[in-house]
Amino acid sequence: MAQRIEDYALIGDMSTAALVGRNGSIDWLCLPRFDSEACFAALLGDEHNGHWSMAPMAPVSSVRRHYRDGTMVLETIFACEGGEISVIDFMPITDDRDRIDLARIVCGRSGSVRMRTGLRFRFDYGRVIPWVSRRGGDLHAIAGPDGLILSTPVETHGHDFSTEAEFTVEAGQRIPFTLTWFPSWQKPPDAIDPEDALRQTEQWWRTWAGHCAYDGPWREVLLRSLLTLKALTHAQTGGIVAAPTASLPEELGGVRNWDYRYCWIRDATFTLLALSSSGYLSEAAAWRDWLVRAVAGEPSSLQILYGIAGERRIEEYELDWLSGYENSRPVRIGNEAHKQLQLDVYGELMDALHTARRRDLEPNGDAWRVQRALLRFLEHTWTEPDEGIWEVRGPRRHFTHSKLMAWVAFDRGVKECEQFGMDGPVEHWRRVRDVIHAQVCEQGYNAKLGAFTQFPWQRIPGRCAAADAAGGLPAGERSPGARHHRGDPLPTDVGWLRPPLRHRAGGGRAAPGGSGVPAVLLLARGLPSTGRPDG
Repeated sequence: MAQRIEDYALIGDMSTAALVGRNGSIDWLCLPRFDSEACFAALLGDEHNGHWSMAPMAPVSSVRRHYRDGTMVLETIFACEGGEISVIDFMPITDDRDRIDLARIVCGRSGSVRMRTGLRFRFDYGRVIPWVSRRGGDLHAIAGPDGLILSTPVETHGHDFSTEAEFTVEAGQRIPFTLTWFPSWQKPPDAIDPEDALRQTEQWWRTWAGHCAYDGPWREVLLRSLLTLKALTHAQTGGIVAAPTASLPEELGGVRNWDYRYCWIRDATFTLLALSSSGYLSEAAAWRDWLVRAVAGEPSSLQILYGIAGERRIEEYELDWLSGYENSRPVRIGNEAHKQLQLDVYGELMDALHTARRRDLEPNGDAWRVQRALLRFLEHTWTEPDEGIWEVRGPRRHFTHSKLMAWVAFDRGVKECEQFGMDGPVEHWRRVRDVIHAQVCEQGYNAKLGAFTQFPWQRIPGRCAAADAAGGLPAGERSPGARHHRGDPLPTDVGWLRPPLRHRAGGGRAAPGGSGVPAVLLLARGLPSTGRPDG
């Protein structure tokens, strides 16, 4: 049975990532990329769909864990009758894209602890059982294009189509396990030295973390977030995935279970802003170059999401052999949202590239040509209905947020010309910007409520906290933050801080969902403009 989501920790090597539970079980791992088929898929089913457990045989009295400072190296400490052990989990960083390594080192801290480990290799999201053989002391598992090698000094044995072992760890002892993926048609790679790999991996992450430009009181918290974002960046392509997981539900037992292992333009722009504002301009440049490649062609063909290398076809299908996380079905792979029109993406993209240029990102002429082409397209499209940031799967609607972000797109185009001397029809863009601004203020604002609405002329407040944060509207009576500034209650049950509006607009896929964290953060960004920096 899968753990609670909050009981999983992420490890990764910027090609893919694994989820490690507090119980020592790796329940999710896709190889060799974030969006590849999973070989451990217990997260969306059960242990028979693939996992790698590692834990004491005796009842565990306590579990504590942490990332080693400035790294994505996870250490989980188990205390039980007989002693205490730790499991160090990490994925070594390598330039060799014909291999992926995952290492686990079991360390005796005190006493003598009897351990058990169990592996079920299940390719194709937990469906395909590989052919397993032993070669020179290592275990080889092959299925189609995928090969896995398990290397360890511990003696293992097969049982019920799984690989198991029991062993004892004494105080001061370190017992390694490494799992290596390779293309099955190639010669199996040599095993890594786990201890050397650990030192090199820690050094790599700490060197990267040392470039963080922020040195304030929240550095440790900020750095942990930055490390996570870096781990979700694909090193080869520069693409940034929205999440390492697929089909986790918005509501337990619900049907809104989407695959987020792709590059959303919107999500990636937020990541770009976070990285560039913290001094990581090389990541910003890599993503910008990825963007130019991904959106090449007609601007009308801009998608809201792409594959890690810029792939456009991300067909959605269901896996009927998986029960889903907490029985949340169907389990979906791929994402049909790649066919949607979401006008707000243009504004977020233009804002991110403008911000990167303000932070001295090295110029790229192709990027500016792409931006101009996108604005030419948006000029004739911003008045159209779209699926919006909510990614509704019903009829397209006119969303206030989409119109606002169209304003942002033209505003940033104007600023590029004004502040950086970029070539463009700046006067024309100013006129379009003013027309959009007037319409948003006239049709998207409900004076009786003192708030902007999700749809034009709507009578209940909507999620337009971005209006303050984007600088799209004057601070005052027509900013969402002003309502809070006056002391008026924010309507948490209609879309401000929770997402029911998103689900009501979703073409019959209703679900109450959880708290809307992005809306809260956008509100926090906007409040200073109303004189309430403390929220």
